[in-house]
Amino acid sequence: MGRNWAKNLRDCPEVKTVGWMDIRPGAPQAAIEELRLSDVPGFDDLQKAIAESRPDFVVDVTAPEAHYSVTLAALAAGIPVLGEKPMADSMERAREMVAASQKAGQLYMVSQSRRYHAGAIALADLVRRHLGPLGILNSDFYLGAHFDGFRHEMKNVLLLDMAIHTFDSARHISGADPVSVYCEEFNPSWSWHKGADSAVALFEMTGGLRYTYRGSWCAEGLSTSWESQWRAHGPGGAAVWDGESAPVAGVVCGKEGLIRESEKITAKLPEKYFGGIAGSLREFLEALSTGRKPQGECHDNIKSLAMAFAAVESAQTGRRVPVRGI
Repeated sequence: MGRNWAKNLRDCPEVKTVGWMDIRPGAPQAAIEELRLSDVPGFDDLQKAIAESRPDFVVDVTAPEAHYSVTLAALAAGIPVLGEKPMADSMERAREMVAASQKAGQLYMVSQSRRYHAGAIALADLVRRHLGPLGILNSDFYLGAHFDGFRHEMKNVLLLDMAIHTFDSARHISGADPVSVYCEEFNPSWSWHKGADSAVALFEMTGGLRYTYRGSWCAEGLSTSWESQWRAHGPGGAAVWDGESAPVAGVVCGKEGLIRESEKITAKLPEKYFGGIAGSLREFLEALSTGRKPQGECHDNIKSLAMAFAAVESAQTGRRVPVRGI
């Protein structure tokens, strides 16, 4: 992901990369040479990197457990931070990071890149324009992911590393926030992950919405999209999205009958669009220049993180638990 972000920064005309920091000896230089980033110095110490490169902002693409120290160091130096998800490896640390952003008066935004998928935006628009306040929202995520590195060893790997994307998308699509959750996580007999890589969760959201999540990272064959498959129901009808093509809504138009008639509406997707981390970067830059609060701003994003940790707590205790953000 560090290399992906470096390409993203390189390809944005508004950005000049002024340093690459990695605690592994030789790693910055190897990446800089591989990506042909001319005149970019490498560092193995963050404080030195900040002092010598004097950046306008820091992009934190470290492993989750390092987000806390990197973000606090940058904010303490008066530098805004654009960080990868999840915000932190615990709710306690996440709350400290939010408080540090507030104290420093500097923006801390978490890149929830799925919010910038054209299909997700179109689905949220269908919900707002045609369905009304949702009562039912379902998502399915099934992929067989053979990872190397920290994910292979990570506890609660699905809920904390991947499901948080889907949880955040549920907030984006519905416009609702989490209230409580009941969750079970497990490993099927053929799982190759050390941590739990499969889960089923039922969230109560504001407004009475029930959001269900079903997912697995060891489900091979007939894979879903990385964006999940979605179904939403409100008083105006339903909408579905397969995570790849344009979302479709069935809007109720009939006035009577056992099954009322509905009109099919297919969303139009933009032809030119900054999606994924490119969308995150551009919204972050706009927020820095205008002061407008971006999606993923830490005070809001912590609610999505809280969904993941509450789901883990529910799975560990076997009971329904409240979802608490700040």
